[in-house]
Amino acid sequence: MPRRRKNMFAHILSYSIRYFEACWEMTVEMAPYIGFGFFMAGILHIFVNPLTITKYLGKGRIKSVIYAALLGIPLPLCSCGVLPTTASLKKQGANDGAAISFMIATPETGVDSIAVTYALLDPLMTLFRPLAAFVTAVAAGILQNFAGNTYREIEHNIVLDLSCKVDHCCDGIGCPPNKHRNHHSWWEKLSAAIRYGFGEILDDIAKWLVLGIAIAGAIAVLIPEHLIRIYLNGGIHSMLLMLLLGIPFYICATSSTPIAAALILKGVSPGAALVFLLAGPATNAATISVVYGLFRKRATAIYIGSIAICAVGMGLLLDTLYAHFGMTAQSQALAARQKVLQAERTINRGAYCQTVRATGPARNSGGSAKRLIN
Repeated sequence: MPRRRKNMFAHILSYSIRYFEACWEMTVEMAPYIGFGFFMAGILHIFVNPLTITKYLGKGRIKSVIYAALLGIPLPLCSCGVLPTTASLKKQGANDGAAISFMIATPETGVDSIAVTYALLDPLMTLFRPLAAFVTAVAAGILQNFAGNTYREIEHNIVLDLSCKVDHCCDGIGCPPNKHRNHHSWWEKLSAAIRYGFGEILDDIAKWLVLGIAIAGAIAVLIPEHLIRIYLNGGIHSMLLMLLLGIPFYICATSSTPIAAALILKGVSPGAALVFLLAGPATNAATISVVYGLFRKRATAIYIGSIAICAVGMGLLLDTLYAHFGMTAQSQALAARQKVLQAERTINRGAYCQTVRATGPARNSGGSAKRLIN
């Protein structure tokens, strides 16, 4: 009996250590991105006129959603970095549909992840990925504005704070923007942006972010990795499994690309990989928790449901396109990988030649250096 209790205590201690390690690793991985997101939220608050946000993202059930998606696609923000930026847009007059559209389009793709996709995969996936992100974001945003029961309320109750965002030195109504720009230095504005981003916005989402990290840590510890490897062998069930795997875990659009490339090389269909590329960066336990805190229950259901349905639908369409054009994603990814390796070897040779020129010819003529760079 004492031995059994001792073993049970050891298991509990082991799981507890792994749990806190998983939470800490996720926090460390998220920190630079979400920090950049808080900074961007402050910059938007100080330097962007709320009337501009309301004009493009606050009015119109469809137009505002499209503008938000187009704004979000090129930005290199991850699913956690986009949270404070979205909260800031919402507080400055963006309607819920536009905010959700921006929140989906931004982490699913970006100029950095598009470049990595082209390097590791193929042109079809490179073009299709941002297109799928745009479709998903617009669908979710429009559904929220028509079915979320919040658009009409927001449209009739927009009360913008036009006062000075630095120290409220004027009300912003009797003071033209051109005149007010000269009231404060760039340093004062930057300091105010940092105070807002890491103060008010952090207070708005902190508790939901901590809750999400706690849930994600539990998932990382309790779900065995071998189950993931066994059931990813292609077909619609692989897409659904990719969806289940991608939604709760934290991964950014750029870092998800080499994972998708590795999965394709092992035989996973491009459609299933696309599901992972869409669902993984756009959602995780922390993001879902914050979405619930910002938009409440119905919007959270629309957010998750739209991503799930659009990801699987676009995945099926992508598999159909590959079959129609007679393309094999595995061979395309392999060719891209060979190009990367060849480029790496070329860089290594160039670095070696520069070293030889700087230090003189190698004394050892046995060819060890030549073998090294080859």
